[in-house]
Amino acid sequence: MLLKLLKDTAADRRVLLLGYGREGRALCKRLMQVGGYAALGIADAKEIADAPDGVSLHTGADYQDAMRDYDIVFKSPGIVLTDGHRPEQLPCRVTSLTELFLTAYRSQIIGITGTKGKSTTSSLLYHVLQTAGVPSVLGGNIGIPTAELYEQITPETVIVTEIGVHQLEYCHVSPKTAVFLNLYEEHLDHYGTFEYYAFCKENIYRNQQPGDFLLCGQPGLPAEGDCKAEVIRFEKDAPDADVTLLNGDTAQYRGETLRLPDDMALTGVHNRCNCAVVFALARRLGVPSAEILRGIQSFQPLPHRLSPVGTFHGIRWYDDSISTACETCIQALSSLPDTDTVLIGGMDRGISYQPLLDYLVQSPVPHIILMSDSGKRIMSEAPDVLRPRLSYADALPEAVALAKKITAPGKICLLSPAAASYNVYQNFEKRGEHFQTLAKE
Repeated sequence: MLLKLLKDTAADRRVLLLGYGREGRALCKRLMQVGGYAALGIADAKEIADAPDGVSLHTGADYQDAMRDYDIVFKSPGIVLTDGHRPEQLPCRVTSLTELFLTAYRSQIIGITGTKGKSTTSSLLYHVLQTAGVPSVLGGNIGIPTAELYEQITPETVIVTEIGVHQLEYCHVSPKTAVFLNLYEEHLDHYGTFEYYAFCKENIYRNQQPGDFLLCGQPGLPAEGDCKAEVIRFEKDAPDADVTLLNGDTAQYRGETLRLPDDMALTGVHNRCNCAVVFALARRLGVPSAEILRGIQSFQPLPHRLSPVGTFHGIRWYDDSISTACETCIQALSSLPDTDTVLIGGMDRGISYQPLLDYLVQSPVPHIILMSDSGKRIMSEAPDVLRPRLSYADALPEAVALAKKITAPGKICLLSPAAASYNVYQNFEKRGEHFQTLAKE
């Protein structure tokens, strides 16, 4: 179905791939497989040394100007369209692999978004379905381009898709089953305002139809008239809610309950909330509660998400490099009461750090090491009462070296930056890997 739709979309048209990362490469392979286009081009700010033969290249600072010479543009998620290159300003159609995939398979897709928790929830749901023997695939923003899933999909396949805001920004199709976990300030360097960031996130449900389904954990959304689907809500410690987590250990979905194991590998109340969401989704698919519990018990956390690194130099190290917002750092500290030192800071995206400062004032964590650009801003905005517990290090190596000196033996040193990594690292994974290496040295 996907290949036919791709062929029909590209037929006799000039097609441009805007961005040539993993998704762009996967889509290029599929386009060359189906053929039928009038021309195929690739545009990217970086030089491309391995482009296929017969493909036109447009690289350098003005690469987005090439959009005007094509009929269809497939934009990769990481590309920020500059002024003069937004869809309403161009004669071409701007679409994406995500929009194409949703069009082809929307009735089979469970699309999961949210500022935080979407990777864990998507991976956990997929693991539960696999454990229960339900035909399923996992892809999307989690690092598996949906173009690579084609051969694995049958009419019976449940398609679990993590969908990030960059994939939703210009998307005009919503999945039949959508999950909106939460909404916090994030990516303001890209979206400019929190309102526009939220607007883009809401595309997960904005184009749903009657008979579709939305599980929403964000209070106040969807606004009246913004969603035609059946809406059920997740609310923590709310016995009357459609989906809830009670007392930190019991998932409940419309009266059915599942006692979560005390020794599950996922750490923190926020991850138990993710388990409650997965319980609801899996029960809707008819998976027995016993099979859901078996899947939750055997699931291993994704890397760099409140992950134990080990004990080195008498210190217990935890890697939460995925943390790029105040709320995730707060969740991490709340989940690890033995934290003696926390490392915070990275790329400054302009979000407000007031919620985190308010939490740290009340938190007992004695050592707070601030790093990099956002660390400088947090330091300048910190109230006087917090300053005796603050230290500053230019970068991660200096911060880890300081942590080794000041962290009490047997206690935890936690990396939970509440900031993006891109001013120093390629991504949060590279930052987490460097932290682990430094901790072990």
